[in-house]
Amino acid sequence: MPAFHQVGEKQLPNAVLFMAWSPKRDLIALANKAGELLLHRLANFQRVWSLAPNENTGKEVTALAWRPDGKILSFSLADTRKVVLCDAEKAEILHLFPVENAVSCMQWMDVLEESSLLTSFYNAEDESSLFLPKLPTLPKSYSTTSKIFSEDKSDEVMNLLGEARLNILVLGGHSGFMELYAYGMYRIATVTGVPGTCRSLCLSSDLRSLSVVTEVRSADEEPEINYIQLDTALLSDCLPEVTRMARKFTHISTLLQYLRLSLTCMCEAWEDILMQMDLRLTKFVQEKNTSTQVQDEFLELLLWGKSSPELQALLMTQLTVKGLKKLGQSIESSYSSIQKLVISHLQSGSEALLYHLSEVKGMSLWKQKFEPLGLDAAAIEDAITAVGSFTLKASELLQVIDKSMKNFKAFFRWLYVAMLRMSEDHVPPELNKMTQKDIAFVADFLAEHFSENEELFDRKGKYFNVERVGQYLKDEDEDLVSPPNTKGNQWLNFLQESTHLKESPLLFPSFPQKSLHYVKRMMEGAIELCLQNPAEVIGRSVKQAFRAALFYTTHKAENTPGLFELPSLWNDKKGSMHYMVFVMPQVSPCLLYLMRRHTDPHRPVPNGLLAIDLSSLLHDSISSSSEDLRYSCLDARIYDDETLTVVLQQVDEEEGNGRVLAQLPLGSALSCEEPFTWDPTQRLEQQASSVPAQVVLLENQWRLLENMKAQYVAVNGVRRVACVLSSNLRHVRVFEMDVEDEEDDERLESPEASAEQEQLDESLASQGDEGLEAEVAAGEALELPEEQEPTVNAL
Repeated sequence: MPAFHQVGEKQLPNAVLFMAWSPKRDLIALANKAGELLLHRLANFQRVWSLAPNENTGKEVTALAWRPDGKILSFSLADTRKVVLCDAEKAEILHLFPVENAVSCMQWMDVLEESSLLTSFYNAEDESSLFLPKLPTLPKSYSTTSKIFSEDKSDEVMNLLGEARLNILVLGGHSGFMELYAYGMYRIATVTGVPGTCRSLCLSSDLRSLSVVTEVRSADEEPEINYIQLDTALLSDCLPEVTRMARKFTHISTLLQYLRLSLTCMCEAWEDILMQMDLRLTKFVQEKNTSTQVQDEFLELLLWGKSSPELQALLMTQLTVKGLKKLGQSIESSYSSIQKLVISHLQSGSEALLYHLSEVKGMSLWKQKFEPLGLDAAAIEDAITAVGSFTLKASELLQVIDKSMKNFKAFFRWLYVAMLRMSEDHVPPELNKMTQKDIAFVADFLAEHFSENEELFDRKGKYFNVERVGQYLKDEDEDLVSPPNTKGNQWLNFLQESTHLKESPLLFPSFPQKSLHYVKRMMEGAIELCLQNPAEVIGRSVKQAFRAALFYTTHKAENTPGLFELPSLWNDKKGSMHYMVFVMPQVSPCLLYLMRRHTDPHRPVPNGLLAIDLSSLLHDSISSSSEDLRYSCLDARIYDDETLTVVLQQVDEEEGNGRVLAQLPLGSALSCEEPFTWDPTQRLEQQASSVPAQVVLLENQWRLLENMKAQYVAVNGVRRVACVLSSNLRHVRVFEMDVEDEEDDERLESPEASAEQEQLDESLASQGDEGLEAEVAAGEALELPEEQEPTVNAL
């Protein structure tokens, strides 16, 4: 009788490189060779959605991990060297960030530590909402680079952060690259000194240690597999402080992205003005034959009502009366859009930044608690000053926008009347009234805005300073072409005359010659220093506590998925023990090794290393003949604290027959009292004969995988599920591991059930994303009760 209940089987068009079960739902994420990220539900292995690669991400997926709450998927890309956070319900990219080296493995863990300090912090986490207004959402038409702030809801930052409890995304890569990201967004530690390429890693949920399996290559030898345990005591000792700091810095990182996207929206709105006005005037200058300047041509029209043929052709032929009216409306609309973005987005984002940075500064002044984490009060003060300067520059831009809108309205009103007269059309009486003061105002506007700037040659012609807003939005280091006129400003004159006030740290510098983009880059640089320092300090505190050279391995095959490679690491539910499973075929193909290390690197484990003998594991169960069937392990995953899920093959198998999925109970093996003493001068494979070998009683927890050349397995002990992948990486079978109902199992494998499965597959395929949303709306419909079997009828 089969021990496990098969609930789905599929042949996939592309080779699967990574599989990861959701920690909360019966969903499994797959990454394939085409660069697609796929989400399948347990029932019949039905696809929910797929996320195709694009120019913002890449197509060479190298690692995959779920956030502990199951709401966000993280995956890394080698070709663009980015890490992407994806919404598990809508297949939308929420956030992405670059990394220095290609990521080869990742783990996203949840901190399980409880304390009164943390509980009080979790309860007070939403205090900022009492003092700060909710961030306005960005216009949907501009939200092409990120989806964080493009939803109809206004609490996007909190949704991305998830629960207040600390969770950490751990990344490992080539050349000893290792980084820890709090909440998957803020880099909280950069670990150095780890040799080789990371092949597997596991941060303990009590934050005491980080276990890493690395591959060290030398020029003349095969790659050597090493196990390293790193002491991360600073994180565990300062957990409340780390949580507070990480939460604040994640807010700050998200707000910086919000301001960047707001500026992008402003630049796109300004492009309308630039395209409409500047290019037409530049073309007019390039085509006109007279030597008179543009402002002289317009002044002559203003004073005498006469215009040159070139100007008249520009106005009446290229611009037209109808076009001028439309242009004026377009420019006014663009200015209004920029003005709204400054007021509602830049100012509210800057206020939130100042609030969070001020709280971080207060934390940094509590030196006993936060100084060991690298919080520098002086650097934070510099960041606060930079945010203040950005706020001042945004206010200055508002004044320029307000003045420009008034100027353009007066200019377009006069020009509209002049063009009506040229065309001998009727001029409305309300527009015909123009006083001497109005004439002087338009003359000053022409002299100020339509003078040629000989120093700048832009867009293949002379640049005209037609409007003042664009210079603030240019991402360049040059000074403003037309800085604001501060003559007669009594406050600035008073500051210049007062030595003490001019140098006072209480006043934010204004940088009157610089653009908004320039001041924004200064602000980002100052805040980046605040964000970097703790990561470097915490990273330096991470020390190597234990290292063991395990064995030499052959070069990694190109088509071998890294996620399923042995050795693999796992952290138990209590957060007290690291498990590592590995094989050494060159020592013995029938031995599976299990190593345990306490998360406290200074606490020894009596039976820290043992071998499980697979040579006669299934002989009595599956064969009544006297033939001796010897088994070796192809892949193994820790199912729970006392169970190991393995894919086994006969040592002398033919054509892929005889592959077995089995659950190995580890209770008897872990109670072994026979000690093993490490010799640090030798590799483990050289002292493997001293490792105590245990025989495990399998009972009936196994299943023969017929008609499948099974190779890899992914499990979730909490959800009690497993997914087996074939050696060609395209054939999968999905099992519920703790269900034993022979009738349903036989029914599912019958021809009638197969036909019903195909029907259900087709109907579910047509649901797509709506299917998942409907299930979530139905109250976690994906989570089945323990006693209910996922038969076709039940689902």
